[in-house]
Amino acid sequence: MNIKPIRNDDDLRAAFKRLEPVFQAQEGTPEADEMEILVTLIEAYEHKHYPMVASDPVDAIKFRMEQQRLTPKDLERYIGSSGRVSEVLNRKRRLSLQMVKQLHDGLHIPYESLLVAA
Repeated sequence: MNIKPIRNDDDLRAAFKRLEPVFQAQEGTPEADEMEILVTLIEAYEHKHYPMVASDPVDAIKFRMEQQRLTPKDLERYIGSSGRVSEVLNRKRRLSLQMVKQLHDGLHIPYESLLVAA
C-alpha cells in the first residue's frame, strides 16, 4: 500500500483508479484498510476543492426517492396523505418538524438537508 496525499486533480484521478480494485474488499483485510484510507482522502480533497451547495429540502427528498426508487405513495408514511405529499413535493407546503424527523428516521435524509431555510 503506497498512499500519498491528494494535492491536485491528477492525484484524485489516480486515487479513484486505485480505489476501484479495493472498493469491495472484505472487512478486516489490508485492502479494506486501504479502501477506507483512500475514501477518507478523496472525501477530504473533494470537500475542500468541490464543496457542495446545500440543496433545498424538496430536492433532498426527490434525490432520496430517485436513489431508492420511491414513489410519492411511499412518502405517505413519513409526510401524511397523498395530498400533503403532493403539496410538499410541489413546494406548496413546508415540512413540519414531525415530517423532518420521520423523513430523517425512515429514509436517513440528513437533518441538515431537510432543515435548510426556504
